[in-house]
Amino acid sequence: MTAETVRTLPPLGPNRPLSVPPQAERRLTNGLTVIAVRRPAVPLVELRLWMPFGRADLARGALLSQTLLSGTATMTSVQIAAELQRVGGGFSAGLDPDRLMVSGAGLVTGLDRMLELLAEVLTGATYPDTEVATEADRLVDRVQVAQSQPAHLARAALLRRIYGRHPYAVQTPEVEQIRSVTAASLRRLHADRVHPAGAVLVLVGDVHPERALDTAERMLGGWKGDGHPVDLPDAPPLRPGSLLLVDRPDSVQSSLRVALPAVGRTHPDHAALQLANLLFGGYFSSRWVENIREDKGYTYGPHSVVEHSVAGSVLVAAAEVATEVTGPALLETTYELGRLASVPPKPDELEQARRYALGSLQLGTSTQAGLASLTSAYAGNGLRLDYLAEYSAQLTKVTVEDVAQVAARYLAPARGVVVVLGDAALIADQLGVLTPVETAEST
Repeated sequence: MTAETVRTLPPLGPNRPLSVPPQAERRLTNGLTVIAVRRPAVPLVELRLWMPFGRADLARGALLSQTLLSGTATMTSVQIAAELQRVGGGFSAGLDPDRLMVSGAGLVTGLDRMLELLAEVLTGATYPDTEVATEADRLVDRVQVAQSQPAHLARAALLRRIYGRHPYAVQTPEVEQIRSVTAASLRRLHADRVHPAGAVLVLVGDVHPERALDTAERMLGGWKGDGHPVDLPDAPPLRPGSLLLVDRPDSVQSSLRVALPAVGRTHPDHAALQLANLLFGGYFSSRWVENIREDKGYTYGPHSVVEHSVAGSVLVAAAEVATEVTGPALLETTYELGRLASVPPKPDELEQARRYALGSLQLGTSTQAGLASLTSAYAGNGLRLDYLAEYSAQLTKVTVEDVAQVAARYLAPARGVVVVLGDAALIADQLGVLTPVETAEST
């Protein structure tokens, strides 16, 4: 290639305005809110049912989500799956610290049947003894595998450090608890917690919103429940203190975790904090990645993200680093946080992060599945899709000064909770040079 053939890339075009698709909403007499969104790209429909679940016994809650679709009085799990396959669909269920979620997808022509089957599960799940026993064994296997993984152990230690006695502090059941769960206890838990009060059903796809609402009301209007919503207490504020070193003898690497204060989606600082997080470690072109991955080679994939939950939000930075550079990696992490918290970013650096944020919004809502998940997540925080346009406008207006202010307010290293999991015999002295260290055994 000669100098004459080298062509300069054209400048990026302007950001496209984010448009909100047609939608409709209805609250049914049983307390269920239904949101239908039209996205006619393909003849499919995505379904998300969000039920407030609070924090029941961890083992029972986890097993309930795993066996919710295991059968009803008239259908086995195999028959339910076969009926869903007839309409090109399928269901799955899961549990997080705030909610029980049923997700599904299928041909839009099968929406009536999907909702009919969903109603049967919600009102008549039987939790057969054999299915519960089988799923309990599977859950035990998954928990035992997770408990052997450094990333899981580091996150578990971080959550305990952040939340103390709050229900968010523990998110994995113990093996003994799982083995003690009975099918009868799951049926009682279902009766108490699986009900329409406060629940939100989201339908996204090639649907006419008002007709989809009519269908949902016809199929799910008879879903009743005697339980009541369980409210979680607000998450406690972060309490910085000594670095917690969780000893994992013979570990070949260290798991570094830093938690910093954050704000929810409706807070005035939200947009600026999201951009500040991107600048620090929230995407591949961030300062933290450039420093400890590209420049120094301490790690492969450091990353930071603002985690939103119903009871509160927190920014978590995570990296797996070689044992011999644990101290230097923490030093550079602290340096990058301090630099962002004390020196305003350059305008072109902020603009690059802004374009990434706006582009990610466009990509995240470009598919039916992405739009359904986002709509459901927003609904869990009392927001609707109209917030997308508002948030996009907020991102566009954030200035260098705004980012500097929120970085100083939330990302100063002194505000952080730091947990490191690794071989204490090899890394304690490295870390002790930088900060007071408290050592604990790995569980």
